[in-house]
Amino acid sequence: MILSWTKHCRMNGLFFSIFVCLLCLSCNSNYTSKKEGYFKIDFPKKQYTTFNEPDYPYTFEYPVYARIAKDSSYFGEGAKNPYWINIEFPTFNGTIFISYKQIGGVSVYKVKKPDGTYRDSIGVNSFEKMVNDAYNLTYKNDVKAYSIEDSLMHTPNNITGVFFKVSGNVATAKQFFLSDTTHHFLRGALYFDATPNEDSLRPVNAFLQQDMKHLINTLHWK
Repeated sequence: MILSWTKHCRMNGLFFSIFVCLLCLSCNSNYTSKKEGYFKIDFPKKQYTTFNEPDYPYTFEYPVYARIAKDSSYFGEGAKNPYWINIEFPTFNGTIFISYKQIGGVSVYKVKKPDGTYRDSIGVNSFEKMVNDAYNLTYKNDVKAYSIEDSLMHTPNNITGVFFKVSGNVATAKQFFLSDTTHHFLRGALYFDATPNEDSLRPVNAFLQQDMKHLINTLHWK
């Protein structure tokens, strides 16, 4: 009986020694807990092709990993604005909506009625009105944005405009407009088909902002 108890104590001592060794090894290991974060995104190589469709009043370069679709529903005015297009990025669930209006031309505008609904109203596309509309559309994000920055642009092709950066959990963080102030007015806005989250979208926003800047700097009027 004494021999069995001694053997039992020796086995317990052995297990305890193994446990202590394992504990010491784990304390000296390089293991670190995994921090919460977002999935790593593998971005494609920057390469561009030219959008230069017949009868369109503008041309520009856009990424080869994007596709052009003719807009048929943006603000419900697709049929009345034949030069509105979407630059779609399927990999990122993002779209740059491009709208174009001829200065001095006529367009249908939405006018809010006292009861909160809207009616169509035909108006002349003045440069001042379209600039005001561009600012108003950007500042619709003011409720959720904690900052809105606008910066004046002057492109290598002698075209001027304004670029907007909106910070916060907003639907669109990058917008711009370009014009020659006499004939052409083009506006672009980047949207994502996802719940707005500034942190998770920051890498994609930064990546696509480069493409927006390339589009801007390569834009030509016809």
